[in-house]
Amino acid sequence: MRPWSIAVSAAALAALALAQETVIRVDVQLVRVLATVKDNAGQLVGSLGKQDFNLYDNGVRQQIAVFEHHTEQPLSVSMMVDTSGSTAKELHYELESVGRFLKALFAEGNPADAVALYTFNWQVTRHNFFTHNHSSLERSLKNLKAEAGTSLYDAIYLAGRDLETREGRHVMIIVTDGGDTTSAKDFHQALEAAQMADAVIYPVLVMPITNDAGRNIGGENALTTMSAATGGRVFAPSVGPALDTAFAEIIKDLRTQYLLGYYPKDVPPAANRFHRIEVRTGRPDLRVSARNGYYGDAVDFRSRKQEK
Repeated sequence: MRPWSIAVSAAALAALALAQETVIRVDVQLVRVLATVKDNAGQLVGSLGKQDFNLYDNGVRQQIAVFEHHTEQPLSVSMMVDTSGSTAKELHYELESVGRFLKALFAEGNPADAVALYTFNWQVTRHNFFTHNHSSLERSLKNLKAEAGTSLYDAIYLAGRDLETREGRHVMIIVTDGGDTTSAKDFHQALEAAQMADAVIYPVLVMPITNDAGRNIGGENALTTMSAATGGRVFAPSVGPALDTAFAEIIKDLRTQYLLGYYPKDVPPAANRFHRIEVRTGRPDLRVSARNGYYGDAVDFRSRKQEK
C-alpha cells in the first residue's frame, strides 16, 4: 500500500473516532397498522382523527407517530385464484368477476397501485408480478384452467414473501371454494408469512355447495381466522352479481383505510417474538378491524448516546 494511502486512512479513522463521541444513534422500527372502522350498522366510518384511536402493543399503550386519514399509499395486491378441480364449474364466472374487479381497482386508485396474479391447484403459479397493466392481467386470466389439488397455504406463503419488500399497503385477495389439500407449508407458516408481510387478507369463498355435508368447513374456518388476524374480512358470495358486490365491498374497504404508525416503547418481551396489537376507539358503537400483531424483538426504541 502507498504511504499516502496510509496517511489518508489514519486521518479518516481519527475523524470517525471523534464523530463517535458525539453522534446520537436512534434505532427506528416503525410498526404500521392499517385499520378500517365500521358502526353498528356495518357502515364504514371514514371521518375519525388521530385523537380517536388508542393503540396498544402487548398491552402497553403506544404513541401514534404516523396517522393518515383515507390513506393514499399505493396498494400492492396479491390476487390468488383457486384453480383446483373442484372450481371447474364456476371458474369462468369467477375469472370474469376478477377481471371486472381489477379494472375498477385501477380506474379508481393510485397510478402506483399494482397487482400480482397467482393461481394454485396442486402447485402455485405466479402469472404476473406486480403490474398496473390491466391488459396483461386479463390475458393471464383468460388462459387459466382447473386441475386437481389445492395448495392454498403454499400460495399465501409465496405471496407473503413477494410482498415483504413492497412499499405501501399490502393486500391478499383469495378466491377459493375451500381448504388446503396439497401444500408443503401449513396454516401457521402461511399466517406468519402474511403477518411478516403486513398483509391484510380478504378471502372470497365461492361455494357452489351450500349444505354443511359437502363443504370444507375446516378450510373456511382457517381462512376466517387468517382474515381476522390480519384485519381483513371474509366474503361468501355465490357467482354472479353477489361476487361482483363482494369485490366492490373490498374496494370500499381499501379506499377508507386509516394508516396508524408507532415506534414501540416500553414493550415487554413477547412470546415467540409475536407482539399483540390492539386498536380501539373511544366510541362503543364503532368496531375497528386491524391486524392483531407482528413479529419482532422487544426493544426500547428511545434515542441513546453511543458508547465510546
